[in-house]
Amino acid sequence: MAEPAGPSTPGQLAGRRILVTGAATGIGAAAVEVFAAEGATLTATYHQTPPPERLTSLADWVQCDFRQEAQANRTVQAAAAAMGGLDVLLHAAGTWRAGAAGQLSEEDLDFMLATNVKATVFANQAAFHVMADDGGHIINLGSSEGVTGVPYASSYSLAKGAVHSWTRSAARAWGQHGITVNALAPAVETPGADRFREFIGPEGAASLNERIAESTPIASSLGKGLGDPIRDLGPMMVFLASVGSRYVTGQLLAVSGGGMMLGA
Repeated sequence: MAEPAGPSTPGQLAGRRILVTGAATGIGAAAVEVFAAEGATLTATYHQTPPPERLTSLADWVQCDFRQEAQANRTVQAAAAAMGGLDVLLHAAGTWRAGAAGQLSEEDLDFMLATNVKATVFANQAAFHVMADDGGHIINLGSSEGVTGVPYASSYSLAKGAVHSWTRSAARAWGQHGITVNALAPAVETPGADRFREFIGPEGAASLNERIAESTPIASSLGKGLGDPIRDLGPMMVFLASVGSRYVTGQLLAVSGGGMMLGA
């Protein structure tokens, strides 16, 4: 039987007011498409690269550098005011960068911690302040590399491990306000995955794709490597943005075709 192409119940986010950060490319862009298809009202942000034309009509777009606390606060407050409230924050802003353990510079650490950790904290805190009275859902992006560690991108692993820890802390702190905080560890095609393939070269990329297909049960059965952000990750993002996830919090949820099995 053929797998469904995406979320199967149109309109399940109707009336939900959602802010997606880092939404011009990658998982953030996929979230905009999926959430819009499910009827959500959207505000989306980008840092430097404006969104592609196919996305411009799906959300109200705002430029923001979430590494700056004042910008983060202004952007989230303005989005909530424009939409009449804020039900969901999906914080997808962040980046991957190579950096071998033993060779990290101060600049490497400052950049990765600011881009992936400070920005997450500032975006989450800004959302908390507008959600505190009525509750809401916060979704962060973690990574399997923040669980397993990787020698060639150790600063990225460090930063994502911090995002996982922050997610648990925020979930414990804000649950009394009816706010859930979860993180995703996806294994899907993104610009970061492309940058990694460029980093290791054509032969390394071919070997990587083969290893992924062999070590990922569902990917192996489908004859592919990494998943698709819309088809494979989209339904999980919709679930975490919906009222159905109101009793799920503090979790790192792997959407990886079984490539990483948390707790196994």
